[in-house]
Amino acid sequence: MRRFTLLVCLSAAIMIACSAGAQSVKQQPGTDKFNNSVELLIFSSPQNLKCDDTVRVYTPEGSINGTLILLHGWSGCYKDWGDKMNIQKIANEHHFRIITPDGFYSSWYVDDTDKSKMQTRSFFNDEFFPYICDYFKLDSLTTFIDGLSMGGHGAVNLFIDNYKYLRGAGSMSGVLELGSTTLQDELDKIFGEKLEERKISESAHNRVSKIAGSDKLILVSCGYSDYYFKCTQAFVDACNANNVKYIRIDSPGTHSWKFWEYALNHHLWYYNRIIAGEEMGYKK
Repeated sequence: MRRFTLLVCLSAAIMIACSAGAQSVKQQPGTDKFNNSVELLIFSSPQNLKCDDTVRVYTPEGSINGTLILLHGWSGCYKDWGDKMNIQKIANEHHFRIITPDGFYSSWYVDDTDKSKMQTRSFFNDEFFPYICDYFKLDSLTTFIDGLSMGGHGAVNLFIDNYKYLRGAGSMSGVLELGSTTLQDELDKIFGEKLEERKISESAHNRVSKIAGSDKLILVSCGYSDYYFKCTQAFVDACNANNVKYIRIDSPGTHSWKFWEYALNHHLWYYNRIIAGEEMGYKK
């Protein structure tokens, strides 16, 4: 009788989890433009995304020093990083597992004001992070998040939300102040009648106050010929005001894949130094 009761309880628990919209994840092999073999994780997220999210996972040959969650920019998808540069080669060189999820064409990694539409931030916070941390047995001391443009904004915001899971974050040409983007019509589609309010509340340069006094490092790279260079200034001003540690890397460059490949390699070099406990130019 006790065994039967236990089985009934377990079955009921599973049914409750499914009815609550718990995601299912499929693993399957895939390839990228450079014919690298990659692992694909396909998240079914009917509650938050109302669709699937496909994630590429690049595992380095040999040892793994750390893991980087790498977000794409506006008008992109999960394929962007691996099809624009040889991510497997970069993973091998830096001994980093690199995970490239789909942030969709114009999600800005935030929740739509209309709850019947895509809740991207909730997906990452409630489904993506808990799953990959468990699936890969990630160590919060060796796990980072980074991204370009729209993804730079998303990386900093998701770092703030998932602070306990992550050692640090980076932004490459990040749109860290949403009022500065030329894509206001795209934001209007997500924020609707709350456009002006949410541009302020969702901007990374405003939300950084939530981690005031943080001893975790944020890397901020931007080409000084980039339109979004001004976002970098707004963000570091906010970091200074809130005593948040950052390293700012300004260099010649534009909003381009050439710059992002350079910046990605540069950021991974820093992440390896952080993991190794090597000197970062200031007293720890």
